[in-house]
Amino acid sequence: MKKLPDGFVKKMNDLLKDEAEDFFATYKETRLGGLRINPLKIQSEQWEKQSPFPLKNIPFVENGYYYSLEKYEPGKHPYHFAGVYYIQEPSAMFVAPLLDVKPGEKVLDLCAAPGGKTTQIGASLKQQGILVANEIHPKRAKVLSENVERFGLQNAIVTNETPERLAQHFPSYFDKIIVDAPCSGEGMFRKDPEAIEYWSEQHVLACQKNQMNILDAAVQMLREDGILVYSTCTFSPEENEQVIERFLDQYPNMELIDIEKGKGIENGRPEWSRTKREELKKTARLWPHKLDGEGHFVAKMKKSAPAPSSDVKTFKIPKNKKPFHLYFEFEREMFGDRMFSNIVNFGNVLHHLPDYCPDLTGLKVLRAGVHLGELKKNRFEPNHALGLTLKKEQVNHVLELASDETNWIRYIKGETLPAKDLKNGWTLITVDGFPLGWGKVVQSIIKNYYPKGLRWMKENIPVVEK
Repeated sequence: MKKLPDGFVKKMNDLLKDEAEDFFATYKETRLGGLRINPLKIQSEQWEKQSPFPLKNIPFVENGYYYSLEKYEPGKHPYHFAGVYYIQEPSAMFVAPLLDVKPGEKVLDLCAAPGGKTTQIGASLKQQGILVANEIHPKRAKVLSENVERFGLQNAIVTNETPERLAQHFPSYFDKIIVDAPCSGEGMFRKDPEAIEYWSEQHVLACQKNQMNILDAAVQMLREDGILVYSTCTFSPEENEQVIERFLDQYPNMELIDIEKGKGIENGRPEWSRTKREELKKTARLWPHKLDGEGHFVAKMKKSAPAPSSDVKTFKIPKNKKPFHLYFEFEREMFGDRMFSNIVNFGNVLHHLPDYCPDLTGLKVLRAGVHLGELKKNRFEPNHALGLTLKKEQVNHVLELASDETNWIRYIKGETLPAKDLKNGWTLITVDGFPLGWGKVVQSIIKNYYPKGLRWMKENIPVVEK
């Protein structure tokens, strides 16, 4: 690991005093990895019987598990490609459940890439309600969109906008908002040593200013009695207690809600704020010397005063379904019945939009609901996203592959597969029952429709153990 910045070492010694030795000792310890299963695709009881590697429950989060970074690479297992789990730093999993999301609510993840908290929220919504996941940086927004797709979320809208633009579009609209703010990343030094190079006191203060601006936009989008959760992966009081202190001073209609602690999670530190505001104990800090995880800070707040009623319009679904007959034929063949409603076309591309989808006119939208596929000459071609939202039991034509054999690797690499005794036409490719994507049977051969941009082109293909 790279040498820690001298200014950071001095600062943490001054802040932690007697705890500093234990804190810095963690930088010499072996980290544990974390993954979180997707309850839209598997339940914990089944997972703990079926997991391909030894796991240990993370005590402070449901559906979260530790694994050994030295021994296992979950990112190379087919369950990862199928969206059965999401690989996420353990402490980061603590944040999203604090929103206490209920199916049917309207939720915003304002700084969402790469998608850990978005997918966690999406699982809690159970495909009901509206989830807007926003990322300001285009390349990171693309990664976010891919992770939403892999997780099989049907009600997510991925945008690539500034917080200010979203605030203009969604005044007083959301029931719950999460701001996992861009920060100096001090809590990620063990996981990502490159973050060390960017650290400076000036960078910390620049982050603080940006965080305040993001919160200014977030509060405008929150309805009355709505919940706002703010988090960072840094230890810096300037970006944590002091940001919340300033925010509460600026917005007296926002009140802190106490976060339940225990299991290594501690109170925030009022003594590190400017005014020693005692209620900052209601915030939470996760320390690497107190639990198995990296650094995190979290604050939960409620909008207590009346807010203007939202005038966000709902997207109007066109009633004319004539262009969609090829898709409806595909549905009847593959599912035996209608599977999706709220179908709209953007040119020849079809999407299923979530119920009560807001009007998105004027926004940069990467994904809205489910990308069903494309109408081509005399045929409909299903999209990869559609396959990942399905369950094997819903589909009439399925080719089942096994994780302990090699055909799933051939499929991920884009190769054709044998299709003995399979009917010509589209088929869903699964691994141990979990959808991986589409193939098309043509005369006993399955043409591969796994997206070219996702195909496994690496040399280090894993050994499949029998």
